[in-house]
Amino acid sequence: MINAEVTRGVVAAFLDEVRSGRAVDRAAGLMAPRVLAHQVCSEDEVTIERTPADYADHVREMQATWGDFTLEVNEFLVDGARAYVRFTQTGVHRSGRTVRQINSVVYHVEDGVITEYWMQIDRAGLAHQLA
Repeated sequence: MINAEVTRGVVAAFLDEVRSGRAVDRAAGLMAPRVLAHQVCSEDEVTIERTPADYADHVREMQATWGDFTLEVNEFLVDGARAYVRFTQTGVHRSGRTVRQINSVVYHVEDGVITEYWMQIDRAGLAHQLA
């Protein structure tokens, strides 16, 4: 039986520490060595492999673009090994504009680490804010 509380704890720590940019190097303890990241790009599903180090670098790149951003969890639902999270990221883009991005992600947890996730982002809304 999958323990939903373990799933909740892993994903909550990941969002609070890694995805938020507060402690990106904690990715190694919260992610599997190889994570499948399913994303939507121009209505096509794209799957890439992420390592904890790669993901930490990805968050650092976001920080370079957004500066110090806030991450607010709007919804957090857990069903066994899967957690659905909707969160809002707000930051000041390097253009000087305050920008808000809403993400929906489903994380899959096995053996106490994230092994896979499915993410959707409103990139058109983001581009509109920067236009």
